[in-house]
Amino acid sequence: MIIVIGKNGQLALELTSLLENTPHLCLGRQDIDITDFAAMHTTLNHYKPTGIINASAYTAVDKAEGEQEAAFEINHKAVKNLAVYAKQHSVFLVHVSTDYVFGGDKGSPYHTTDDYDPQGVYGTSKAEGEQAMLTLYPDHSCIIRTSWVYSCHGNNFVKTMLRLMQEKPELGVIDDQIGSPTSARALASCCIQAVHNQVNGIHHFTDAGVASWYDFACAIQDIACSLGMLQKAIPIKPIPSSAYPTPAKRPHYSVLDKSSLMDSFDGLQPQHWRVELIKVLKALH
Repeated sequence: MIIVIGKNGQLALELTSLLENTPHLCLGRQDIDITDFAAMHTTLNHYKPTGIINASAYTAVDKAEGEQEAAFEINHKAVKNLAVYAKQHSVFLVHVSTDYVFGGDKGSPYHTTDDYDPQGVYGTSKAEGEQAMLTLYPDHSCIIRTSWVYSCHGNNFVKTMLRLMQEKPELGVIDDQIGSPTSARALASCCIQAVHNQVNGIHHFTDAGVASWYDFACAIQDIACSLGMLQKAIPIKPIPSSAYPTPAKRPHYSVLDKSSLMDSFDGLQPQHWRVELIKVLKALH
């Protein structure tokens, strides 16, 4: 039995779809409190998992600056609790982390061994969650860092852009933050392979290729227009981050090196982000 921590998030929903022929259960906040070790222990013991995928996280990057305690409860304390439980019961644990554990000023893809340098509360809380897991249960667990996740579900950049492209006469989109868009479905497939094959260590998974948010927005519009999802194209202007200040600092360059993934995950070959984007837009259409 694979237990997915998370129920209604993008990743959890894709995991549910891909695990439909595998014994599994998704546990949301109403089903399990991973911040309370005793309560969590009782719930998990009831189901006796053979593997756990932690698809839950506090991901409100800007809100985290004012809700530090809430961010650390989910991104650090809860991960520590899961690692303790997994170690006690010899359960393989997969945990999803983020490019925000890095500073974003390296200028070349980040390796799994690069030093932590988070720039805000969200990144710091995720980094501390990773460190707790690596300290407590390094030999039977997997950390998968990813970036710019989107899907057909929930709120994300793709769905926001589609809405704004229908509502606005033009858009300004940041062009000086560079990363790799990632389909939640592709990420879910990576997580499932990790738990099935018990792939140990820290690995990076994103879709292939790199883009700025501006590049990503232009591609969304181009493909959506070709599919007939938008009636017309609107002007999209590149703008610097300084023109759109936010409470939390974003990494300027957070491309993740996927070398260890290619070595450790048998046959897993990330597709280019445009290929995955087309799949998601077709599913939304």
